[in-house]
Amino acid sequence: MHNWFTCKIRYTKTMENGMNKRVTEPYLVDALSFTEAESRIIEEITPYMTGEFVVSGVARANYSELFFSDEESADKWYKCKLYFITLDEKTGATKRTATNILVQASGLKDAIKKLDEGMKGTLADYESASVSETAIMDVYPYEADTDVKPEFKDAPNR
Repeated sequence: MHNWFTCKIRYTKTMENGMNKRVTEPYLVDALSFTEAESRIIEEITPYMTGEFVVSGVARANYSELFFSDEESADKWYKCKLYFITLDEKTGATKRTATNILVQASGLKDAIKKLDEGMKGTLADYESASVSETAIMDVYPYEADTDVKPEFKDAPNR
């Protein structure tokens, strides 16, 4: 289970024409709390920033699933709103449950293709409601530190 947080980073960016401009860019971080999300984004962003930056906001992100891509051209993130369709056995009524999925792709058509590929193994019926490009610059999933040993000998690995 992932807890995704959108972290906004504000800094001064040097534009192609040499002018400086204050910008705010959103990033997505997998963390257990707001505090951890802020700490993680600072850790992830620091090596790439020259000059000062500030975390101007941290908010919960409502994504049930993320579909990553290894393709070099897949440099954008698309928010896909889906409805899972279920049938209420008692009333016979159709129920639609909304969910958001984030897809890494090179363009709109590629996002739709990758969404369909990612949903192939799903047993539930669904329909796509919308697909739109986001401003998310990058995504940082949680990765367990392989050097950390369990505190107790018989403790299960997580």
